[in-house]
Amino acid sequence: MLITLWTKFFFLGVTRTYPQHQISKTTNQILKQTTPHNSKSFERGSGGKLFQKFSPNKQTFPQKTITNTMRIKNIICVKGVSGYFFDDQKAVKTSAKADGEFYIGEAVTKGFSKVRQPGECVSVMLIMESGAVAIGDCCAVQYSGAGGRDDLFRADKYIDEIKKYVTPKLVGEKVDSFKRLAKLLDNIRVGGKRLHKAITYGFSQALLKAVALTQHNQMAQVVANEYDLEIDLDNPPKILAQSGDNRYLNTDKMLIKRVDTLPHALFNTVDKIGKKGEKLEEYVGWLRERVKILNDKNYMPTFHIDVYGTVGQIFDNDIKKVAKYLEKLADIAQPHKLYVEGPIDTGDRESTLEKLSGLVKILDKNKKVKIVADEWCNTLEDIKEFADKKAAHMIQIKTPDLGSISNSIKAVLYCKEKGVEAYLGGTCNETDQSARVCVHIAIATAPHLIMSKPGMGVDEGLMITRNELNRTLAVLKEEMLEYDFYLD
Repeated sequence: MLITLWTKFFFLGVTRTYPQHQISKTTNQILKQTTPHNSKSFERGSGGKLFQKFSPNKQTFPQKTITNTMRIKNIICVKGVSGYFFDDQKAVKTSAKADGEFYIGEAVTKGFSKVRQPGECVSVMLIMESGAVAIGDCCAVQYSGAGGRDDLFRADKYIDEIKKYVTPKLVGEKVDSFKRLAKLLDNIRVGGKRLHKAITYGFSQALLKAVALTQHNQMAQVVANEYDLEIDLDNPPKILAQSGDNRYLNTDKMLIKRVDTLPHALFNTVDKIGKKGEKLEEYVGWLRERVKILNDKNYMPTFHIDVYGTVGQIFDNDIKKVAKYLEKLADIAQPHKLYVEGPIDTGDRESTLEKLSGLVKILDKNKKVKIVADEWCNTLEDIKEFADKKAAHMIQIKTPDLGSISNSIKAVLYCKEKGVEAYLGGTCNETDQSARVCVHIAIATAPHLIMSKPGMGVDEGLMITRNELNRTLAVLKEEMLEYDFYLD
């Protein structure tokens, strides 16, 4: 028998009555209904081969029986702020001068009126028939418009586009399958063109949350169930934090809080690394010595430095010279592992891909240092090609650049299948909402690394990312204990 629960809400002295979910079974009855464990599982990190075996710490969760599939009743959009800035990367690398938090100079990339502009987002709220609200944030990377990315995302412009083209397609849809809804979203066209990736990124977050709410599941469980994955509760992904330009004080924060991989460090101009790379060498040496202050033998963080193509700049993109320099950095970093992100960026996709592939071959001879691809890996197809051609040891899956989070899920799994380390990254210019959704994707897909985001202050992004990770794992572990109890 269906039981309808009613709850009264009091707001500004007005009493309103809202219907809640219709639930046909008790929690105990739902937990008793299960599907067989699926033995398929992916190993974490590089190698990533599909294998068949029983593993007690990798879990397939029981499906919960839902009698009524909810529909999307309404969609609300509101302009918001994101966690950092939009920066004109081309201007920053060529002509603009830093002055505190400002950049002095003229913007050169399409859509920018200033070199640095406030970060923006559009929060989308899917109102379901039950009254539940599923939220996602449409946001874009700090360096929008660079490296083949979509143009600058301005909230005021795109809210109108959302209301005109997206809302009519989604309102009334059944919230029954994330995959189905994500495909529907990806097929929406405006004048024959796809939606801005920030829009599909935000709406796909909301759609995943909506399905999770309807199923009374965690978002990670929805991903695991629909993509036929198992969740490893005992080996969560490592977290990378980013310092921004405040690369000394913020690194201290990371060390105190025992961050797994650090500090990113934002070496995005030749002036920062030195004309011969001497400033970067000095910084890596400082980093190595700084860890020693903790006097903690159980803590050995990995060093991850993003150089935005500047190493290639000082060596005219000569891969032999770049390789020699990177191996010198790795020697300085010892005993810590070193990853260098974006060592070469020629300014176009094909030649960057070719150079990075050649660089990997040279570096693999001594295996001292690993490189990470970022720029020009803007689509699922890009990531597949970089992985196929071994253009990096690790690929950053920059979630806003891929649009729908379904593409990020596929990208992680593809990298692992090809033996390339998957880094579920993103941007400092995201929001707390998008960061939390990405944590759930990471729990389900098990990338080698996940970015702490948003912002550049370390504390806030790490708090959001690490807490969401720990909370979700705790809930899933408790659910498995209950599940095992009922099986007994």
